[in-house]
Amino acid sequence: MKIRVGIGAGPRGDGDGLTFGGLVDRAEKLGVDSLWLPDAVTADLPDPHVGMAFAAGRTTRLKLGTGVSVLPGRNPVAVAKELATLADLAPGRILPAFGVQHARAFERQLFPVPGRRGAVFDEALALLRLLLDRENVTYAGEFYQCEGITIRPRPARKLDLWLGGSGPAALRRIGRLADGWLAAAVTPGEAARGRRTIEAAAAEAGRVVEDDHFGLSLPVAFGDYPAELLRALRERQPDADPADLVPVGWEAARRIVRACIDGGISKFVIRPATAPASWADFVDEFAQEMMPLET
Repeated sequence: MKIRVGIGAGPRGDGDGLTFGGLVDRAEKLGVDSLWLPDAVTADLPDPHVGMAFAAGRTTRLKLGTGVSVLPGRNPVAVAKELATLADLAPGRILPAFGVQHARAFERQLFPVPGRRGAVFDEALALLRLLLDRENVTYAGEFYQCEGITIRPRPARKLDLWLGGSGPAALRRIGRLADGWLAAAVTPGEAARGRRTIEAAAAEAGRVVEDDHFGLSLPVAFGDYPAELLRALRERQPDADPADLVPVGWEAARRIVRACIDGGISKFVIRPATAPASWADFVDEFAQEMMPLET
C-alpha cells in the first residue's frame, strides 16, 4: 500500500496571518500530498468545491479533496458538473468524498431533502456516478429524474468517489457503492474492523474496493482538550478513550497512524483539533513530523 498523508484545512486562529491562499502555496511548496476542505457552512472556510477550484488554479501537483462534502440537499447534476469541470482542469488531483449529513447538527436544517436522508443519498450518489462515468444518461428514480443528459467536459479518467461514515449502514453503503472510505472519529481497531465490513459488503455486491482506498481523517490536539471538544467526543464515542480519537502532539499522532496502517488504512488527513495559533507553523511541523511516514 502507498501511504499518503495530507492536511485538513480549518478555521484560522486569532492573529494567524496565513490566508487560505497562503496555506495552499505553502502546502504546494513543501510537497504536501493533499489538502482537504470540510463542508462547514458557518465556519471561516471556503466552500469545498469553490476552495478546490481556487487551489487548483494556483498549484500544479497538490491534490485536493473534500473531507467530507454533504451530498443530500445538493443537486447531484450540478455536483457532477462541478466535479467534471475540476477533474478536467486539474486531472488526477481532485478527490471528492461525500457524507450523509453535516457534523454540526444546527447546519443540517440548511440542506433539506425530499425523503429519508439515507435513501436520498443512495439515489443522488447513483445518479452522480452515472453522470460522471457515462454519456446520454437517463435516470428515473424516486427523488431525481433526467433524460438523455451528458455532462461536459468529460473527465479524462475515472473520478473515484469516497464516502465518510462509520455506522453499520454507512459501511455497507461504502462496500456497495463507493470507491473508498474516509473515516473519522474511530479508533485504530474500529478502522480495521470497518475495512473488513466494507470489503465483505463489496464482495456481496460483486465488486472490490481497492486495497489502498481506505483512509482516516485524524484531528491532532496540542495541549489540553477544550471542554467543547471533549463533549463532542463523548457524544460520538462515549466509551472510547479520547486519546485514541484525538492524539495530543505529533508523536501520539504518529503512533495512531502506524496502528491504523497495521489495520489496513493507508490514506490520512491530519488536521488540528482546534484552530492553531499559526497555520504556517502547523504546516511546517506537519511536513517535518508526518510526511516521513509516506512510502
